[in-house]
Amino acid sequence: MKTELKAAITQLSAERNLPREVVLAALESALASAYKKDTAAPEQDVLVKVDPNAGEIDFYIQKVVVESVVNPNREISVDEARKLRPTAQIGDVVSIEFTPRSIGRIAAQAAKQVVLQRLREAEQRVVYEEFTNREGDVVAGAIQFIEPTRIYVRLNRTEAILPSNEQVHNEHYHRGQRLKFYLLEIGQGSRGPQIIVSRSHPNLIRRLFELEIPEVHNGLVELKAVAREAGHRTKVAVATTQENVDPVGCCLGPRGIRLQSILNELHGEKIDVIQWHSDPRVFVSNALGPAQVAGTRVDEERRVATVVVPDKQLSLAIGKEGQNARLAAKLTGWRFDIKSVSAIEAEKAIVQEPETAAEALVPEIVEEESPEGEPVEETVVEEPIEFAALFEAPPETREEKPIRFAEEVLPSTSKAEKPDKAKSGTKGKGRGARHKEQADGLWVEELEE
Repeated sequence: MKTELKAAITQLSAERNLPREVVLAALESALASAYKKDTAAPEQDVLVKVDPNAGEIDFYIQKVVVESVVNPNREISVDEARKLRPTAQIGDVVSIEFTPRSIGRIAAQAAKQVVLQRLREAEQRVVYEEFTNREGDVVAGAIQFIEPTRIYVRLNRTEAILPSNEQVHNEHYHRGQRLKFYLLEIGQGSRGPQIIVSRSHPNLIRRLFELEIPEVHNGLVELKAVAREAGHRTKVAVATTQENVDPVGCCLGPRGIRLQSILNELHGEKIDVIQWHSDPRVFVSNALGPAQVAGTRVDEERRVATVVVPDKQLSLAIGKEGQNARLAAKLTGWRFDIKSVSAIEAEKAIVQEPETAAEALVPEIVEEESPEGEPVEETVVEEPIEFAALFEAPPETREEKPIRFAEEVLPSTSKAEKPDKAKSGTKGKGRGARHKEQADGLWVEELEE
């Protein structure tokens, strides 16, 4: 009995990965429950003590000392209590040892179920306490089975849930796949601890850097900020706490081998490691990498940064669908206004033209002094303003036909000679010329009349 009891407790402790004290307490609770179920007095407060080393199991009934007994299953009089313990007083609890009769088959089965239930509850309590201290950490697990809205992940001795909103949508999951997850939240559910994990949280990048890069784990290199679009691209701003240490080089490693191990875990997600700087202008310029920045102007009150880039670098600075600029804004906490060099020059040209015209219209102010040296009133000398010549449309010109007189047409001929000359002049000429001369002749005749 002694050897068998001790071996059984040790085996349960090893299988459930629980302390021997927890298994022993579950066994005592199960035996007490089985006794109350088998007897006709379930109201009794039964206490069981198990000694695995000696192999003994002792049963006790606990009763409260009172002056007059109302419930004999839970109360005992003062006189009866002092027979068991001479120093007993009213209000004390007295344990009465007894030997139970043989427990039946049904009570034994109930005891078995109670033992399993108590062990399960103890196991869940241990798991909850263990993972509560690890909240915000990275855990490794295997995908157990997949549902449309969630994925169940096996984490050593317990089960975790990966919701659809915490998944990376361009990753393909399959049963048995081993991955690293970010421990997002731990709660106590009706069926035990409920653990929520994530694959898209930005802090997953931070924890992977701490695991893969010793300088980050030791605190020599610090991750100042992380901006992530899960499955596509991530920007990480790093700084060092000591001089003569290259934080970006520490994160990359020789030939980028350190960063490559993180990329493999993220299935090829791009990561830009950027050096953090206390000057916001330098930090903003670094955050827009790999694009080159020609100039930066910051408005600290509105937290707006105006960034000027070369024309060829404009699309690279903005990124595909604005991804590079969006991540840089998340990383720095500033709003970005990205402009090209040609756009800035065009704005300057538009601004300078009105200023030049306004300067030409401003009158000069001359201060004159009186003979005694006292200033007199200011005299405004207005210079004549020359306006640009306006282009006027030329006046409409109407061609006036010259008046032809009879003397100009026939200066030396008389009225009798006109028909002969007209006839001889039209001889051998074309039809148009003849018509013209005939018309001229008629006009001349009208003048003579």
